[in-house]
Amino acid sequence: MAVSMRKQIAQNKRNTIFIIIVFVAFISLIGGIFAWLYDNPSVLITTAIISAAYALIQYFLADKLAILGTGARQIEKVENPRYYKIVQQLAEDAKLPMPKVYIIDDPAPNAFATGRDPQHACVAATTGLLEIMDDKELRAVMGHELSHVKNYDIRVNMIVFGLASIVGLISDMGLRMLFWSDRDEEDNSPVGVLFALITLILAPFVATMIQLAVSRQREYLADASSAALTDTDDMIDALRKLDTHHRPMRQQNVAAEALFIAGPLKKSIISKIFATHPPLEARIERLENAKK
Repeated sequence: MAVSMRKQIAQNKRNTIFIIIVFVAFISLIGGIFAWLYDNPSVLITTAIISAAYALIQYFLADKLAILGTGARQIEKVENPRYYKIVQQLAEDAKLPMPKVYIIDDPAPNAFATGRDPQHACVAATTGLLEIMDDKELRAVMGHELSHVKNYDIRVNMIVFGLASIVGLISDMGLRMLFWSDRDEEDNSPVGVLFALITLILAPFVATMIQLAVSRQREYLADASSAALTDTDDMIDALRKLDTHHRPMRQQNVAAEALFIAGPLKKSIISKIFATHPPLEARIERLENAKK
């Protein structure tokens, strides 16, 4: 487990750099297409500079945007001693700095962690989670989230959240430029316009693929890490309860989906195909097999 965790931490640090480079390159590609269509090289230069600056800003601010996007509010121990003390004790057991503790006013049971490193970490739980979990199950869930902190999953998730959020906006703006441009139709290359359309339509899909690439396997590791930190049976019980009481969250944010311990969106065929998490049943089965 210790070797796997060290490998995961190193991989997550590399993934952060890789995702930022891919984002800047992809957005610059879109800028290059429009620079060619409009015969204006400054579009490419401006796009590359802005995308690089945005990626840097996201590194420092994406956790705050995630908190705002989920409606979480920070609490102190006096507001919910049970929840706060569980996080505090787990942080001590895991030899981590005490994270900021948040609550989301939502009946859907769920939780997430975010931040760029353990020194700047936040954990959040919904009121629904706090209501249905007993102390052992809540400890297992928060152990899962603190495992994301220790494994540096939070850094990767934070960057993916921030960059995925802007890709959809850029795609929408690009499509509007194509269809509402004042340029004469004969000035537009049909091949160029078609290429731009394909690129812009595929942009959100590419962002989703990046989310899937960095999300699924880390959930298994966080489950196992929490089981080692707390108790395997408690983690299994918590996941079963999450499965039984699953419901979509009221304030939904597609870009923030990968942050949560369980999928926060409404279940559908499409959501299952592009889910950032493995099924809860598969996670439970893996933990049960690890006990044998």
